[in-house]
Amino acid sequence: MTNSPSEVPAATPLRTMHPLLKFALELGPLVVFFIANGRGGIYLATGAFMVATFAALAVMWIIARKIAVMPLVSAGVVLVFGTLTLVLQDDHFIKMKPTLVNALFGMALLGGLWLRKPLLPYVLGDVFMLTDKGWRELTVRWGVFFLVMAVLNEIVWRNVSTDTWVAFKTFGYLPLTLVFAMAQVPLMTRHAPPETKSETKP
Repeated sequence: MTNSPSEVPAATPLRTMHPLLKFALELGPLVVFFIANGRGGIYLATGAFMVATFAALAVMWIIARKIAVMPLVSAGVVLVFGTLTLVLQDDHFIKMKPTLVNALFGMALLGGLWLRKPLLPYVLGDVFMLTDKGWRELTVRWGVFFLVMAVLNEIVWRNVSTDTWVAFKTFGYLPLTLVFAMAQVPLMTRHAPPETKSETKP
């Protein structure tokens, strides 16, 4: 059975963005943050990070004509906490930013699941197709992961130097996220709809 043209969602440029480009847009602001911190300290790094974050969003918009929800929310928190950091000259705000972002994502995912309104299909549904059970399991895993990362950030920034925290944020957070995402592939394969599995068979 084939879908009628009206039932087929229109492809968006965001879906065709090369994975390496998407990775570069996510990693770029973190690298800028790390370099600026080494050259001029946390406040220079905060300002540079804010500029680089919104530059990355602008590039994403130019290429895709669409910005995903998660980087948009993260950029909003960067703007608020970065501004507080610079105005008040208190680096606690920028250090707590990852905690807040991860906690928001984690609570939103698990809260939506508890209310029987899972949010992950709205974020990834145009990229992946899963059964309802698959979406539930994936939502639980990502929700818990984000909460764990929120706690981990609190532990790190409260117990190490600023330079060490910056290094963790740059070279620890994103790799951990990528490894976790790759670890979800077996679950996603297992819970792919039957028609999707049959399409992959020769």
